[in-house]
Amino acid sequence: MKDVDRMLLGLGVLIPFWLFLGVLLTALAYPGYSHLDQAMSQLGAQGSPTQGFSAWVNNLPLGVFFVLFAVGVMRRVRGSRLASFSAGLILVHGLASFATGYFACDQGCAPAQPSFSQHMHNLAGLVMFLSLTLASLLWGLLSKRLLGSRGFALFSVACTALGVATVVLMAQAVEVGQWFGLYQRINYGISVVWVAGLALMLSRSRAGSLRFDTA
Repeated sequence: MKDVDRMLLGLGVLIPFWLFLGVLLTALAYPGYSHLDQAMSQLGAQGSPTQGFSAWVNNLPLGVFFVLFAVGVMRRVRGSRLASFSAGLILVHGLASFATGYFACDQGCAPAQPSFSQHMHNLAGLVMFLSLTLASLLWGLLSKRLLGSRGFALFSVACTALGVATVVLMAQAVEVGQWFGLYQRINYGISVVWVAGLALMLSRSRAGSLRFDTA
């Protein structure tokens, strides 16, 4: 594998660590912030103590990493249209990450009368969820055929199922008024761990070993 491909795929492994440290360190500058109850978006919300730099630490760098990682995946799986489509979904996720940072949510992120920025933030967040969820589902189908790995196929399906389940829990948490932050972190954590897993699987596959003829 070329060094540039290795570097691009390596960004997929970096993503979960950057997310964890970025959110953790940004929250330190937000007095009284609760990781259990508050959404990550509240770190960059209108009027929050961390509004001025949250997107620069979290949304924007992660968007760059996702886009570059997607390019790395595209270069590695260019012989499979379905796998290339999954890379396109990852790229869309990165672009949506830019959008969630640019369009800050309103104060509290759940106003009675949402602004245009709040609507765009919500739409971008939905695109982020759908893009990675569909990408992981596709690799549940592709992994055994392309990579020869039944284990990563099962892992991808499990991540997809857990992602959907935690979204349901997030919706329930909104009604109850607690634990939204916890379920959101579990939800996105599952997605970025899956991304890191895909990066490792593609990085470890030998040149010419991907079975494009069956994908």
